[in-house]
Amino acid sequence: MVWRGICSDARTELVVVPGRLTAARYIQEILQEPILRFVAFLGSEDFILMQDNARPHAARCIDDYQSEVRITKLEWPVRSPDLNPIEHVWDMPKRRIRSTPNPPETIGQLKTALVAAWDELPQVDIKNTIHSMPDRMQTVIRARGGNTHY
Repeated sequence: MVWRGICSDARTELVVVPGRLTAARYIQEILQEPILRFVAFLGSEDFILMQDNARPHAARCIDDYQSEVRITKLEWPVRSPDLNPIEHVWDMPKRRIRSTPNPPETIGQLKTALVAAWDELPQVDIKNTIHSMPDRMQTVIRARGGNTHY
């Protein structure tokens, strides 16, 4: 399991979470470290966390923790990958790894390749994806929630 965070002008480091992600591990390994560090780096009190509705994200203890540390969460509809920019951004390093002449063969090689591909991803590509979201949302509306060309 890997986790990453983005905004138009910055991104978090890639976090590799071995094994199964639980709500407790999500707090300890994601919210307490990369998220709070990212919020401090951005220096913004207007920070809003967009996360999907995966079971570890939706646990009651997550809501309690986010309230305690004043992380505002964007309410997000279930099953809406076409509307989450991280899904489209995440596809960029995956395509890069798939196109290498010697793809990773072990978990360690895959981890190294993922971190390198994430670090080498131009921030402008992330920014362009985020800024394309209004068009993507209109496409989803026209498709009545169905599949799109994105």
